[in-house]
Amino acid sequence: MVEGPVTRQDCLRALPSVEEVLQSDLAMERLEAAPRSELLSAIRAALSQIRETIVQAKVENLPALNLNRSGWIQKILDESERSLKPSLRALINATGIIIHTNLGRSLLGEEALRAIHEMASRYSNLEFDLAAGRRGSRYVHVEGLLCRLTGAEAATVVNNNAGAVLIALNTLAKGMEVVVSRGELVEIGGSFRMPDVMAQSGAHLVEVGTTNKTHLPDYEAAIGPETGLLLKVHPSNFRILGFTEDVPLDVIVALGQRNGIPVMNDLGSGCLLDLSDLGMEPEPTVQQALSSGVDLVAFSGDKLLGGPQAGLILGKRELVERIRKNPLNRALRIDKLTLAALEATLRMYWDPSIALQRIPTLQMMATSDKRVRQRARRLARRINKEAPRGLRAQIRPDLSRVGGGSLPLLQLPTWVVGIQMEDVSAVRLNRAFREATPPVIVRIQKEEVLLDLRTVRDDEVSVLARIVGEVGSALLASLSTEASN
Repeated sequence: MVEGPVTRQDCLRALPSVEEVLQSDLAMERLEAAPRSELLSAIRAALSQIRETIVQAKVENLPALNLNRSGWIQKILDESERSLKPSLRALINATGIIIHTNLGRSLLGEEALRAIHEMASRYSNLEFDLAAGRRGSRYVHVEGLLCRLTGAEAATVVNNNAGAVLIALNTLAKGMEVVVSRGELVEIGGSFRMPDVMAQSGAHLVEVGTTNKTHLPDYEAAIGPETGLLLKVHPSNFRILGFTEDVPLDVIVALGQRNGIPVMNDLGSGCLLDLSDLGMEPEPTVQQALSSGVDLVAFSGDKLLGGPQAGLILGKRELVERIRKNPLNRALRIDKLTLAALEATLRMYWDPSIALQRIPTLQMMATSDKRVRQRARRLARRINKEAPRGLRAQIRPDLSRVGGGSLPLLQLPTWVVGIQMEDVSAVRLNRAFREATPPVIVRIQKEEVLLDLRTVRDDEVSVLARIVGEVGSALLASLSTEASN
């Protein structure tokens, strides 16, 4: 470290060599946890990134980069260690969004986890008929369950709901017209657009009605000799409110039957329980859709169902069989681990009370306001008792969301722990939480970091308290270093 004005060359000259970092005591400790070649590659990458930072830094920021040899070695190894961690990591969801698409959507229950472990560690009868002693179908492991739970004639499963819609349209309406309400041409997460999926399927889109109003005569006028399918799409993560009107599914089904045209309902999230029993807004269930006489229903496995990522297709046997024979089915099929988790999840629906207790998504939705408040109080007490000076926590009521395109208008009462720290912005706190081990994903509101306890498990509260303390201590040390420079 040099005294007086700091130049770019001063900072670059202070950087240690790769070999110097490797021979340091700190590196020797960390070599035990990583192969030498992997650590060497990580050190080179970290040094390259640091050199680039120095070259690009503004002159006024150079003093902060004026570290001594040991300081640089520590920083290089810290950067290297970060790159050595697995890319896909477990974290704590403190956003309050239960089905968080970016955080992996629904958590799996213990039964599903046990089933995955069993099927992953042993051979199985994935495609072997034990009774007949010959090759079987992987879909039989869940088809019977799905049919008994919903009343469907037949069922099949692909790798996600977009795939379910794609293969259904390709099978039933390739080269033909698909009639859909303009108000249902949705775009959901990741720029997934219904018209784009329809185009890829080979079907031709026919829009009817307006954004806010579609009537039965609109569908009737669109039907012609090239019509292959009538499609009704759940609006997923948005609602049009006010001056609106749409055509109920059973009315569209009757229209399809009169004209000999199949009708498909893309339910999006998919739900097997009546959520109004939990005091929530009604959500159309799979059973209700099928009872309308609709030919096909498609929905996700990892949203309101609370299972693994999958696209479930239920309905008339003849149509489901045609979908199974489509060559696309091979490209979209699910693996043994998904099947194991899906079967275990579906079995819990035999008793709705068990599903509510053991399927994490439903459990979090049903958790009482009182229970969430107890969690928040426990966390706030730990933080205020153990956290460093300048950091404070306080609880207050707030609102959570279901997420994942499900129930967009539903707000669940919750309790949050608000975190603030003197001389530290909410943005900086947020970044520090993301860089913690394990990472914590939070909300920011009015220069305050919020930890929503609805999506924090009971066994994560103590871990979260520890992380808050570590984050606060690290930031306090950083503030001290910045002040001295």
